[in-house]
Amino acid sequence: MRGVVRARKGGDHTLAALKSIRAARPGGYRLHVILGNLPANKTPAIRARAKRASAELCCTPASASWANPVEAQSGALRTFVMGVSNHPSHTVLARRLQEYLRWRNASARHPGILAAQRRERARVRSERQQRRDGPLQKPPDQPGERS
Repeated sequence: MRGVVRARKGGDHTLAALKSIRAARPGGYRLHVILGNLPANKTPAIRARAKRASAELCCTPASASWANPVEAQSGALRTFVMGVSNHPSHTVLARRLQEYLRWRNASARHPGILAAQRRERARVRSERQQRRDGPLQKPPDQPGERS
């Protein structure tokens, strides 16, 4: 996992990330890049760069974190960095995020990370059910059926 903290969101940052991702993974094989549904992620320059880099842009639907397979990875980040935050500045927060990512990449199978990912997947699944028609319920018994 990699991460960069920016003062604002913008297409120029997405474009820089695409270039960085392709440089880190040369070889010409197809990349699948999961992006949020931010309009700045879909500019003509970004689409052209993705095409040249053999990258497919996969934008998640608005308000649908359950559709993003990377979302479970952010649960551990929230637990270990954001949940205990009282950082005096964004610079300190950015430093803590980078420290966590270095540790996480070296300890991907750590029981604490795995537990946080399971909790996040459960949270995302419950959000998915709430976004549909509510939680799944047992259908009522039909007349003439035995329980």
